[in-house]
Amino acid sequence: MRCLKIPTIYCYLKSFRGPLHLGSTSATNVSYPLNSICLSVNSRVNFWTQLASISSLKVVWRKDRHLDQAIENDKVWRLSARVVKEVLNEPGQVIPLRYLEKRRERMRLQVNVKTFLNRNPGLFDIYLDRIKPKTEPVPFLRPSSRLRCFLEEEKQIKDENEPLIVAKLCKLLMMSRDKVVSADKLLHVKRDFGFSDDFLCSLVPKYPHLFRLVGSPGEGKSFLELVSWNTEYAQSVIERRAEEESKLTGIRVRPSFNVKLPPGFFLKKEMREWTRDWMELPYISPYADVSHLDQASPEMEKRTVGVFHELLSLSILKRVPVATLGKFREEYRFSNAFSSVFTRHSGIFYMSLKGGIETAILREAYHESELIDRDPLLAIKDKFVELLAEGHHERAELLRLRKEAVQRDMEMVSVRNSGAGLNECDEGL
Repeated sequence: MRCLKIPTIYCYLKSFRGPLHLGSTSATNVSYPLNSICLSVNSRVNFWTQLASISSLKVVWRKDRHLDQAIENDKVWRLSARVVKEVLNEPGQVIPLRYLEKRRERMRLQVNVKTFLNRNPGLFDIYLDRIKPKTEPVPFLRPSSRLRCFLEEEKQIKDENEPLIVAKLCKLLMMSRDKVVSADKLLHVKRDFGFSDDFLCSLVPKYPHLFRLVGSPGEGKSFLELVSWNTEYAQSVIERRAEEESKLTGIRVRPSFNVKLPPGFFLKKEMREWTRDWMELPYISPYADVSHLDQASPEMEKRTVGVFHELLSLSILKRVPVATLGKFREEYRFSNAFSSVFTRHSGIFYMSLKGGIETAILREAYHESELIDRDPLLAIKDKFVELLAEGHHERAELLRLRKEAVQRDMEMVSVRNSGAGLNECDEGL
């Protein structure tokens, strides 16, 4: 079990009365260190008292094996994608095998490159070439014909979904405080949201009415600015879902979060009441101007949860490493202890610790370990997994044929030995 301290939420109490004791919480995964929290006689601040109490809770992190398994299931293709990326980033998209071997640690490859290539045939072609003139030829790697076909399919899928990619980029800027985000930070999350490697050069210049690139990416002082506000993009996933439900039912549906507590997670009465009261606060759009809100107010917490929900909804896998989200702390006005939001609202998010990396996951996007809220750009991953599976099938078939050949050889040797033994017996007689 891992205890995570929740930061204090802003509360103003005009008067206080005796201490509030919430008792033992051994069965609820939550402990209440309330040494100096008091109740106000004023009923109007009772809700704020509840906020004060919940802010001092220690929430016990609980493992969700299904969502952890979702990360585990993607480990093979993610590793292969890192190796492919390493080769494709080389001049001419070729690299000596021994050079790639030296980068194993950076690629987090736990086996040598030759073993990886044997386990994943079909990704690269191996050929001999010279690193320098008058030197001995050494093994080189280059993309195979099948990998090049995949790269063409990847480009086609991204071209077909360019409006979606443009919308995502606009939304990331529209949620920011000043409608401007560091270009280097956007480059860092390009794969999480499905942007191409060169989107700042290939995509942004095509939409001068939406984006303006200031500075040169890679120098640490480049920014992407939003040129014009598009009201069509200023609707969150939650607001769109409420609107669709209203059209279907004919009844006005208020935008709200889907809360689904993990199996076995029990909330004590005081926690349930706080959650209920917090949920009753009006939904604040992540695209709304919140410059007037106090950073520690419950309304700001409502908005922060909304921003994280929208960011995870825009991501391809509906999950993003917490450290990656933290890079945008200034742009989206996250508090220093923003990661506690994921444990405080365990019915909306799950913070996985799989692989030693804290990863924020949107619960509603998954059914057990299966991603059900599929992004159109996820077709790229599916194509890559098919490419890997094709290679794995060929390797399994090759191993089967080799095993059968060895077995036949052993049978032939056994037959020969048996025949030789019978001849010796006949000669003895």
